[in-house]
Amino acid sequence: MLRSAAAIADPPRRPYHDDPSIVGFFRDLVEPFGSTVDEQRLLDGANVSHRDLVDHLVTADGIDGPADLVVVSHALPDVHPFTAVASHLNMLLGGAAQSFCVSEQGLAAPFTALRIIAAYQRAGRAGRAVLAILEQTTLPTPHPLVDTRDLTDSGVLLVLDDAGRADGEGGPALSGVESFASPEETAARLTELAAADPAGTLLVLGPGVQDGSVDSAGARVSRAGDTSYCTSVWLELAGHWQDWRQDAATVVLCDVDPLTKEGQLAVFRSPSAPGRAG
Repeated sequence: MLRSAAAIADPPRRPYHDDPSIVGFFRDLVEPFGSTVDEQRLLDGANVSHRDLVDHLVTADGIDGPADLVVVSHALPDVHPFTAVASHLNMLLGGAAQSFCVSEQGLAAPFTALRIIAAYQRAGRAGRAVLAILEQTTLPTPHPLVDTRDLTDSGVLLVLDDAGRADGEGGPALSGVESFASPEETAARLTELAAADPAGTLLVLGPGVQDGSVDSAGARVSRAGDTSYCTSVWLELAGHWQDWRQDAATVVLCDVDPLTKEGQLAVFRSPSAPGRAG
């Protein structure tokens, strides 16, 4: 069950830190594959690292406190590749958790992270889990999304308990995570979920889900902004979950990766919600 959440978007820029070891690392990483490093991209970028995003997020209300499991997920790489951000976040939360990172999956990374967290909690190995979804946009090499879309640095932190709270302060509980090979399969599943309970369902769609591709069957639809790659629907969840738990029995977060065309969705349910308000 979602216990609390925090989000940050477009934090203050940071000056470029001229470190030859980092530039050399990037060159060793990409030049064998025919790419080149352009240091001017680093000079011109926002230079907000994953650690910077985490440091902002942990200051939010409801985030502090011990955790059993800490998972960091991201689609775009960090501007400072030598920082173990999952370990850093673990330290900020008391240092007693198991921690690791999920990456190299495009926008599927946070969905995969949720699958892992759910498995840990079903096994009784993580009463309290913290998921960070991070996106920084300063890259030393060309990237098809960074170079063609107006992406901004952003991050989300979700705190997930393995059980609800008796005081009613908990949010929706994760019901399932699904993946699809094509936008058409994704749209068909969204249509099916909406038709099952139109009055009580909210579809939260990322920019990769094409307009008009989903028959919402009367269910509400919320559109995430197009200034992020993997954080889009999660920014919406962090900003609105406390309202949604009151009037949406089912919240479906979904996006389609513009590079792979694979769809991802996560279903959260609030059994006590009365359905659509008004």
